[in-house]
Amino acid sequence: KPRECSAARSGAARRAGSSSRFLSGSSDSRRLAGKVAVITGAASGIGKATAAEFVRNGARVVLADVQDELGRAAAADLGGTDTACYTRCDVTDEAQVAAAVDLAVARHGRLDIMFNNAGITGGSYAAAPIESLDMADFDRVMAVNLRGVAAGIKHAARAMAPRGQGCILCTSSTAGALAGSGPHAYSVSKTAVVGMVRSAAAELAARGVRVNAISPYAIATSMGARAVREMLGLPPRNAGDEEEEELVRRVFEEDFNEMGGGVVLRAEDVARAAVFLASDDARYITGHNLMVDGGFSVAKPLNVPAN
Repeated sequence: KPRECSAARSGAARRAGSSSRFLSGSSDSRRLAGKVAVITGAASGIGKATAAEFVRNGARVVLADVQDELGRAAAADLGGTDTACYTRCDVTDEAQVAAAVDLAVARHGRLDIMFNNAGITGGSYAAAPIESLDMADFDRVMAVNLRGVAAGIKHAARAMAPRGQGCILCTSSTAGALAGSGPHAYSVSKTAVVGMVRSAAAELAARGVRVNAISPYAIATSMGARAVREMLGLPPRNAGDEEEEELVRRVFEEDFNEMGGGVVLRAEDVARAAVFLASDDARYITGHNLMVDGGFSVAKPLNVPAN
């Protein structure tokens, strides 16, 4: 039996005020009309922003996460149970991933989009020598970032392949494409995600299911702020989102403003990339790793001067 889906309807009024907003640069706000999506790691950051963009583009979304309070609030803000609902899902538990997929199918009769977005950086983002690699932390990162993605692909394919259509997206990272731009466990897991995407895409293409990866640069989310604090040797803090975002924005603008023409990457930018890949506009794209990094991965390694 699928899990229950929770969401309040109090967000409908708030949603009404934003329903006419269009994707930047697009005249079509219904690119995902009629589609049903599951997003893991949807209570905050990229997942939350993507859920909002999916709903704006006509999709119905199941938000899956382990942050129950944030997840329920996010679903309520998107219009409640008719449009978006929340279910608890620890991606390291395959049964919970399967249940999230089953919930979407039970409620809406189908699954069109699976966004395997849940991820963690691990115990520390600060640079550490390979001799100090914490194997328990390594296993935990791989369990969430790679095994969780594999479980998501597996169960999404189970729902999509019999219908001969569907789109599976997986969050990787520039750290998976450029060595030295993240801690070992995180970088390895994100590199492996791209390998998993390509392997699955090779099999599922003939069955009508597309599989793609999205690799963003660092973003001013709570996870991004934590990483920046560790790299700068600053202690962790429980500041509000605006303070943390300002910290990341300041560091990026001062040190990396040559990337993306000085534009600081936001979660919404990644969400819009996900909308494109999930839409029929990308119907012939599979096995691809879309870098959303302002040119970072083709320019120079992190912290290396340009001259």
